[in-house]
This record gives sequence, structure tokens and C-alpha cells, in this order.
Amino acid sequence: MVIPLNTLATEGALLVPYPAMLDVPHELVEHVSWLLYEHRRARNTRWRKLGCFKQALLTLVHLRKNETFSQLGASFGISQATAWRYVDEALDVLASWAPGLHEALTGLGEGDHVIVDGTLIPIDRIRADEPYYSMKHRKHGMNVQVIARPDGTPLWFSRATPGRTHDLTAARAHGIVQACLTRQILVLADRAYQGAGATFRTPYYHHREQPEHYQKFNRDHARLRAPGERAFAQLKSWRLLRRARCSTRRIGTIVQAVHTLLTCDYSG
Repeated sequence: MVIPLNTLATEGALLVPYPAMLDVPHELVEHVSWLLYEHRRARNTRWRKLGCFKQALLTLVHLRKNETFSQLGASFGISQATAWRYVDEALDVLASWAPGLHEALTGLGEGDHVIVDGTLIPIDRIRADEPYYSMKHRKHGMNVQVIARPDGTPLWFSRATPGRTHDLTAARAHGIVQACLTRQILVLADRAYQGAGATFRTPYYHHREQPEHYQKFNRDHARLRAPGERAFAQLKSWRLLRRARCSTRRIGTIVQAVHTLLTCDYSG
């Protein structure tokens, strides 16, 4: 008897594991597994079906390849619910190592500059979910702010807010504007942040109608701000954040977890 492929796709039980490669360093998997080991030891956790290394690998596969929990469970020989529970636990552990805003700005002060920008993490939502719809991007998502070094290295990612939140509103709500003003840190940002005042520098509007030195300022501003896009490029190299299927309440935790993965030192 021939079973149609669409029937196979809808039946969660008919999944076949296969060998695959994950494009992350082996040292990173070991680093995450050690964090999980310390977490289990602190909680005095008993035996589990997956060891720390396999749980770390499970989580990285989910983040990097955006596979469903049914697919993950089939690949690692566990149930869908167990896969969800292990990944959720590992994300919380990783997120706890992400720096806070004031910690990220430690050591910076007058004479330093950073890049502030916002991005949209696309999500699966229907038209009725208006708070999550971004008119700028014409899609549903969650707004995430970043503070990056001049070379594009991310210093801090904000918690996620509904997609219709304006970048300037988000920056004020997260305390970015006030934190940079307190430390007298120069901030390079795009036109969405115009009106932030303080130490924010944004491009001039209608620069083609302005004198030549205004146009030169905009060109220099764009050149210095461009590396900030690397922070979001690194963030979205983890495919889960290209289109998230999880609860919107978990996206902030996922972003913090990925930030830990991007900045952790596993060389030692």
C-alpha cells in the first residue's frame, strides 16, 4: 500500500532519523555542556536520558537549524515533550550568562562611541494580532534593540517587544538613551532615533537640499554606522531567529541565549 506524502507529513510518529552535520565548533558544544553540567550539579539533578553533551547538541541544533521538537525528538531518541523541556532548560541557562545593560557598558565613557539599532524577529501570527505587526517591515514580529561596538561586535541585546513598537520608543523604554547619556557615550543611530537628543547622532533629513558639509556628515555617519549591521547578521545566523515559531514570551530568552553563544570564550 502506498501512503501519500502529505499523510506522512501530518502524522507526527512517522519520522526517520538521519545523520547530519552541525556547523558550530566542537568546543562550543563542550562549553555549553559544561554550563549545563554546573547547572545540574547545583540543582542536584538525578540521571537523565540525555547527558549534558547531548542536551547541549540538541539545543544548538534547534537554534542553528530551526528544526521542530518532533524532528529533534526523533533524531535524539526522545519524546517531543522531553525535547522541548531540555531545550527550554538549556536556553534559560545560556540566557542567564548574557550581560545586562549597565554591565555591557562598563568601561565605556566619554570619548567612546557605540552603534544602536533595531531589528525585527519574524514570527508566525495572523492579521488579527495587530500589536505584533510592523508597518515598516510589513510583517509580524518582535522588536529587538542592539548596542554594538564600532566594529559590529554586539555588547547587549534588549528584551523583545511587539513588532509595532517604534525603535525610539523601545530605546527609551529599555533605558538605552539614559544609560548612554549618564556615561556620556556617543551613539550613532539611524533616522528612526531622531529626537532622542542626549548623545545620539542621527543623519540629517533632506540632505540633498542641504549644504555640502551636511551631505558629507551623512556619508561619514553611514560609513561608521554600517558595521552595526554585523551584530544582527550574527544573531540571525541562528536560523530560529529568522522565523520564530515559539511563544513571543520566549524570544527574548532565545536572543539572550544566542548572545551568550556569540560572545562566550570557549578557547580555554
